Amino acid sequence: MRISHFHFQTLKEDPADAEVASHRLMLRAAMIRRLGAGIYNYMPLGLRVIRKVERIIREEMDRSGAVELLMPLVQPAELWMETGRWEKMGPELLRVKDRHGRDFAIQPTSEEVITDIARQELKSWRQLPKNFYHIQTKFRDERRPRFGVMRGREFTMKDAYSFDRDVAGAEKSYDNMFDCYCRIFDRLGLQYRSVAADTGAIGGSRSHEFQVIADTGEDAIVYCPQSDYAANMELAEAVALLSERKAPAQQMALMPTPGKSTCAEVAALLGLPIQQTVKSIVLATDARDQKGAVAATKIWLLLLRGDHDLNEVKAGKLKGLDQGFRFATAQEIESYFGCKPGYLGPVRPAQSITVIADRTVAQMSDFVTGANQWDYHLCGVNWGRDLPEPDQVADIRNVVEGDPSPDGKGTLSIQRGIEVGHVFYLGTKYSEAMKASYLDENGKPALMEMGCYGIGVTRILGAAIEQNHDERGIIWPTAIAPFEVVVCPVGAAKSELVRNASEAIYQELLAAGIDVALDDRDERPGAMFADWELIGVPVRVTIGERSLKEEKLELLKRSTMAASMCDRIGVVEAVRSLL
Repeated sequence: MRISHFHFQTLKEDPADAEVASHRLMLRAAMIRRLGAGIYNYMPLGLRVIRKVERIIREEMDRSGAVELLMPLVQPAELWMETGRWEKMGPELLRVKDRHGRDFAIQPTSEEVITDIARQELKSWRQLPKNFYHIQTKFRDERRPRFGVMRGREFTMKDAYSFDRDVAGAEKSYDNMFDCYCRIFDRLGLQYRSVAADTGAIGGSRSHEFQVIADTGEDAIVYCPQSDYAANMELAEAVALLSERKAPAQQMALMPTPGKSTCAEVAALLGLPIQQTVKSIVLATDARDQKGAVAATKIWLLLLRGDHDLNEVKAGKLKGLDQGFRFATAQEIESYFGCKPGYLGPVRPAQSITVIADRTVAQMSDFVTGANQWDYHLCGVNWGRDLPEPDQVADIRNVVEGDPSPDGKGTLSIQRGIEVGHVFYLGTKYSEAMKASYLDENGKPALMEMGCYGIGVTRILGAAIEQNHDERGIIWPTAIAPFEVVVCPVGAAKSELVRNASEAIYQELLAAGIDVALDDRDERPGAMFADWELIGVPVRVTIGERSLKEEKLELLKRSTMAASMCDRIGVVEAVRSLL
C-alpha cells in the first residue's frame, strides 16, 4: 500500500473525552472517529485491523466445521416474544417500529433468529450436528457507553450456534468451540486466560469466558498459579476460611460505638481485627399480583465477614432470591430491624426475616455485629447461644487474593482482564421455547441441544491495545497489525537513490507476501517516525542515502524499539526474522 493513495490523519494531542489508553490511542492513530455516543466510524487503518481479526476467526471457525451464514440486523419482535426476551432484555434492546406499526429489534444477539432457522431447516437426526456462525453488526443500548470500542453501543461480533441431538453431542460441540477459540486467540497474538463464568442473561449451564490480560480490564480473573483452576469473580468459589467453629470464649456484651457505622471503624474503636466483625446486608424480594402490583415483600439478611464483599451473582442463584431481588429501602430496614442502617445485626431481628450466612461467617465465634440499636454493637456473639443457627449457609462473597483454591491445590491470585470471547452450553432453553425439534432415529420428535459462542471482533482491537502499548503509541501483534512493515524513505524528494531503493525494497517485500506500506508522503523523518510508532506497525525499514551508499538499511522493531542495521540484499530475510 502506497500511503499517498491511502488515508489517515493522526492527532498530536490526547482527546479530552478518552478515558482509557485504547480509546485515546485509537483516536490519535486514526483508527476510529466518533459519530455519536458509543458509535464510531472505523477509518481505513482500523478497518484493516478488523479484517485481519475476521480472517483469523473465519479460518479457524471453518476449520472447526462451522458453516458461515448471515442473519439480519433487524429482527421481528415476534421471535423475541416467543422466548420472553422482548420484555426481559429491558432498555438495552433497541426497539423500533416500521411504517405499518410492527415491532422490530435491532439485534444485540441472534439466538431467536438462528433457532427459527434451525426449526425450519433441520428436520432429521441425520442433519445433526450443525454449527452456524456469522460476523455481524450488533447494537446494545448501553446506559453509559464509555471506553471507546470497549463498551460501545454498536459493535461487530462473531456469534455461532451449535445444534445437537443430545447432551453428549452438545458437550462435544462445546469442547470443539473451546479448542477453536484457543486457536483463534493464540493466532491473534494476545495473552489471555479462559475462565469458568456465569451464564448471565443468555442462560445455560456451562460457560467459559476468554479474557485478555490487561491492568485496565473491567473484569477480575481469579486463578490458582499452582493448578488449572480459573474463574471470573462472579463464579469463583469462596471456601470457608475457618475449618471449624470454636467454642464460645466470651459473653455477649453491648458496646457503645457512637458514630462508628462501618466494620472498619468499629474494629478500630474496639481494638479488634476487622476479621472478627460481621456485616449485615438487607435484601428484599417482591411477590406481585396478576396486574404486576407488589402484593407482598420478604426481607432477607445476608451476613458477611467485615472485610468481605457481597457477590450479587451468587446471591441471585439462591432459592428465594433467584427470581430477582433488590436492596431493601431505609424505611423497610427501620420497620423490620427498628434501627437505621449501620448498626444492624442478626440478634433478635423480626421473626419473618430469613438469615443467610456466608460459609466463613457460619464458622465464626465471639464475633462483633450490629445491635439493632443506634450507636451500639454487640461483642462476643456466638451461634446457637446468642442467636439461632442461620436459615441457610452459602457461598455469597467475592474471593480475595490469598484465599485457598477450591481445588485444594494452592492459593488464589487475581488479575484484571477484558472479556473478548464467551462460550455457553444452552441446552434446550431456546429450542424448547421456540419448539425447535427434529425426528430421531425412531421417528419421534426431540428437542435440539444448543450451544452459543461469541467473540467481540471490534472489542479485540481495544483489548489488544490495552495489553500492548507504551508512551509512543500502539504495539500491535503482527497477526492483526494494519501493516506488518512500513518502509520509510528519508529525504526521498532530494535523492533519486533513496526513491529507487525504497520502491525496489517495497516491491521485494510485496513479492515475498509481506503486508507492507510505503510511506511516500515526503514527510519530515521525525514526524514520519512518530506517526508509525503511534500506529504501531511491528517493523520499520528506514532508507537513507548515507546508509544506502554502504549497502545498509536500518530496521526497527516496534515492540522493543531496538534498531539494527542489515544488508540491503538480505532485507527480506531480516524483516521476516523480526516478524
